[in-house]
Amino acid sequence: MRFAVVQFGGSNCDRDVAHVIADICGVDCDLVWYKDRLQRKYDAIVLPGGFSYGDYLRAGAIAARTPVMDEVVRHAQEGGLVLGICNGAQICAERGLVPGTFTMNAYPKFICRWVYIRIENAMTPFTNRFKNGEVIRIPIAHREGRYVPDQAAGGVSDNQVVFRFCSRDGAVIDEYNPNGSFQNITGVLGGHRNVLAMMPHPERASDEVLGSVDGRRIFSSMVQAIGERA
Repeated sequence: MRFAVVQFGGSNCDRDVAHVIADICGVDCDLVWYKDRLQRKYDAIVLPGGFSYGDYLRAGAIAARTPVMDEVVRHAQEGGLVLGICNGAQICAERGLVPGTFTMNAYPKFICRWVYIRIENAMTPFTNRFKNGEVIRIPIAHREGRYVPDQAAGGVSDNQVVFRFCSRDGAVIDEYNPNGSFQNITGVLGGHRNVLAMMPHPERASDEVLGSVDGRRIFSSMVQAIGERA
């Protein structure tokens, strides 16, 4: 089993993700510089958080059009797992790997804090170690994280929604929506259910020293899903 974490100019969560995959989950993981392309076959690819290309034009817009993303798209089309976190989620949306877009927060400022999110779909390769309705604590750090579906393209279906912002008790209401996302959505699947774009940072909630290990189960769910395929 082998994971890749793609590094773009401006990525700043790449090594954190690789640490969780390799040192906590115990899985072979390569850090792949985007210009080097994908030189090996991978079971899963992670697009980490950061500010690729300084978020010029729109967050993720330039990175989504680099040659390495052609290979990521091909990997997804062949059934491989792709996880886009924060800037990686923006890249996935820009490239059409998931429906909709992640755009400027309703209050157009950078938000960095802990939030609660509710698991809306535990029947995915990324959430098989959770239960539907479970609430987890995880941090966010973004300025362009407000999820907006593309209504002209049919919007987003309920079974594509993976996470929603909520209260500690799981109430999905505006009061607990930090960025104005449509229906509190902060994690969506692509059409073939093997791509997940999420705005919160699971790698920042994967070790006791960080204050939460809730995010670790996203990575371990991926490991379990890949193992079950083998």
